[in-house]
Amino acid sequence: AVVSTQSTGDEESADKRAVLYYKKLPADIAKCKVVVVDPMLGTGGSLNCALEVLREAGVEEVVFVNLFSCEEGLEMIQRRWPRLHTVTLHVDLMLDERRYIVPGVGDFGDRYYGTVE
Repeated sequence: AVVSTQSTGDEESADKRAVLYYKKLPADIAKCKVVVVDPMLGTGGSLNCALEVLREAGVEEVVFVNLFSCEEGLEMIQRRWPRLHTVTLHVDLMLDERRYIVPGVGDFGDRYYGTVE
């Protein structure tokens, strides 16, 4: 199954909470094992948002795969989703005052889509 659930951090909020702006799920998604792929996990807000959408759709088994994570975000996700299987390449230690991963790689989405000025 292919799942397209996208969320973006609300840059105006202090916690940069995730805001869902698009989802399209197969009708039989509840029968599927789902793999969620995201390059970075900072606060965990976007992943939490995506997992909520999948839970509401009846999905029971999810694997999360990413490149860079932050301890803070991983801990929050593990508390809220203890059955989630997570595969990450690297774990950074903290978030800075802007809630960015430190040292991190910058804003992956901005770099990928060329929206950095």
